[in-house]
Amino acid sequence: MAYDCVAKTLNINGIVQGVGFRPFVYQLASKYEIKGSVANTSSGVVIHIEGAKDNIESFCRDLAEKSPPLSHITETLIHPAIVKGFKEFFIAQSIGQSACSTLISPDVSICDDCLKELFNPDDRRFHYPFINCTNCGPRYTIISDIPYDRPKTSMKHFKMCKMCQAEYDDPGNRRFHAQPNACEKCGPHIDLFDNKRKRIASQNPIEKAAQLLKQGYIVAIKGLGGFHLAVDAANNDAVCTLRSRKHREEKPLAIMSCDIEHIRKYAHVKPEEEELLKSFHRPIVILKKKKPNPLSKEVSPRNRYFGAMLPYTPLHYILLSHDFNALVMTSGNISEEPICIDNEDAFKRLSEIADYFLVHNRDIYLRSDDSIVKHTAGQTRFMRRSRGYIPVPVFLNKKVGQILACGGELKSTVCLTKENNAFISQHIGDLENQATYEFFQLTINHMKQILDINPKIIAHDLHPDYLSTRYALEQEDVKKVPVQHHHAHIVSCMAENRLDGPVIGLSFDGTGYGTDGSMWGGEILIVEDSEFKRAAHLSYVPMPGGEAAIKQPWRMAASYLCDAFGEDFAGYNLPLFGQIDDSKVKFIVEMISKKINSPLTSSLGRFFDGIAAIIGIRNTVFFEGQAAMELEMMSDEKTKGSYNFEWASGETHRIFLKPIISGVVNDVEAGVNPSIISGKFHNTIIALFSELCEVIRKENGLNRVALSGGVFQNSIILSGLIKELKQREFQVITHSLVPTNDGGISLGQAMIAAAACSV
Repeated sequence: MAYDCVAKTLNINGIVQGVGFRPFVYQLASKYEIKGSVANTSSGVVIHIEGAKDNIESFCRDLAEKSPPLSHITETLIHPAIVKGFKEFFIAQSIGQSACSTLISPDVSICDDCLKELFNPDDRRFHYPFINCTNCGPRYTIISDIPYDRPKTSMKHFKMCKMCQAEYDDPGNRRFHAQPNACEKCGPHIDLFDNKRKRIASQNPIEKAAQLLKQGYIVAIKGLGGFHLAVDAANNDAVCTLRSRKHREEKPLAIMSCDIEHIRKYAHVKPEEEELLKSFHRPIVILKKKKPNPLSKEVSPRNRYFGAMLPYTPLHYILLSHDFNALVMTSGNISEEPICIDNEDAFKRLSEIADYFLVHNRDIYLRSDDSIVKHTAGQTRFMRRSRGYIPVPVFLNKKVGQILACGGELKSTVCLTKENNAFISQHIGDLENQATYEFFQLTINHMKQILDINPKIIAHDLHPDYLSTRYALEQEDVKKVPVQHHHAHIVSCMAENRLDGPVIGLSFDGTGYGTDGSMWGGEILIVEDSEFKRAAHLSYVPMPGGEAAIKQPWRMAASYLCDAFGEDFAGYNLPLFGQIDDSKVKFIVEMISKKINSPLTSSLGRFFDGIAAIIGIRNTVFFEGQAAMELEMMSDEKTKGSYNFEWASGETHRIFLKPIISGVVNDVEAGVNPSIISGKFHNTIIALFSELCEVIRKENGLNRVALSGGVFQNSIILSGLIKELKQREFQVITHSLVPTNDGGISLGQAMIAAAACSV
């Protein structure tokens, strides 16, 4: 051993397992003639190194600067160590420890190296639909516990053949300790069945499935995080049949194409959108349609956009190589239920929808829907954060204790915190039925297990009837922290931007239970983690029929008209009165006047719905936010004008709706094009809240404005408010790491609970 030999122990935390980190360390040690060992632990990776001082320093520098692309080092602790006289550098067996704090990699799309092998006839894995390596493949959805080793994944059932085992054991091979490593001889395989569970004899089940898709059949396909229901996106009859059987009347369907060139046949792709499509996360990216395009109009009716993605599994690539412009790849579920992940469950639940089933025998331990993103207002924004991103945490600006936040009802997620990390779950869905509630519970238990988090504090929404609230209240031996919905929205935005309050918060959505028992949603708040004050809000109007008013926006239109003009508003010449029976309108007026099942709301989302119905765009919706979305789609963004607005000043400013409603009604009666009316309405909302922010800045001395809530999925409102507020010299804070909709509120709940309990 050289006289200047020194030793160090390095404890590395972050995403450092299952991403080729140990082979990288091994090769780095070889480069700098360093001896010692590297091992996975339940808290990350531990490295013991011995060598010349300069070489040790170079090793540590490269470790930080040149780590594998899928890794993410959050902490490196370096300690002096005793020189033990190692003769070589080796990769040791994983070390189990009582404390588990390692970060797990998300599921990753097939890498370029594996893709080349997949289509190379001379490669032993040619057309093998489960090809993977250390740089790609499943992770989160196949893991049951940590450390991330094969016996703790669903690959434990498959014993590697000699060739796969040799790759797995070779530190110089890119499949070294790739836990899902397999080949045709020893790994999972594909089968094709009809919906009566009869196996379809075929030497090539994927090719046969492609033929069936071309013939117009619906095929349920088991993927990475669950089943998809697939049809040829250019076959209008097939798309309509899928919609009919799945009871998904008008909500856009996701599509998948084999490459960017095929996507360009039906959608415009900007450089930043291409980068998103090609990223290893492989999200669904919202893209502007080309007109005309070769796809069925029923893929995304009454919408300017498609939601498109590239393949992310070898199976997808093989299937799409059979000359499709695009395949519809929508969630494999009955509407409103979680996606299927188990073959038996898929046969039970999807046999009335799918004609055929393309399945495999590698278990999925936890379902994960496709993520959805949109590049707007200069940044990538999540509409749904799930496969490809989960369970990478949001890194916080402070250490917090172990907390469970249960989220809300729609677009449900949960959040678990530990030290500087907030782990937000994959998309769970709308928490409105038993199946989704069971998935919600399973997700909590699974995350607690693999993250080794045992929360003693549970945060929940104020709404007493949410299943997430009921779950929280049923838990024993924990402190329960109720959190107001819109407070959680703003704090989630603050948390992902690593900011402390106070801030001005614009919290705009469809529904959120207020501290006064009414439904809020058009709020300006003064926000800190521990508390908030309501600074301004839209005036309350009744929601006749409660939940029915969300599904039938014409009810909200009647409520806003009644609020503006009194009960005799039916004399106005509006499309609404030609589309809805007079007796129904009179019944709604009676409900409002007698205060029968008509809870009050200050929701901006409901205001958008009401305007859409007044203009004549939509009276009934088939999915949440449809009326507001179509109002946005119709808007002429070149429109310059706006409607009058005013508010009553006080401790809490109250915004009057009558001036805006009057302006809209006057334009409708004057025959103004609905696209102009929509444009003016959007302009009005932007101007109104920008001016109010200036007033509140003068009153409170605050210059930071955080934007959160489902309404900010509206690109016109988001971009317009950012631009206008910045022109008024505000610092504007927005979402880019978690969804602005209710998929992000669990993060805010957790941070509010941490502040409330001084954890």
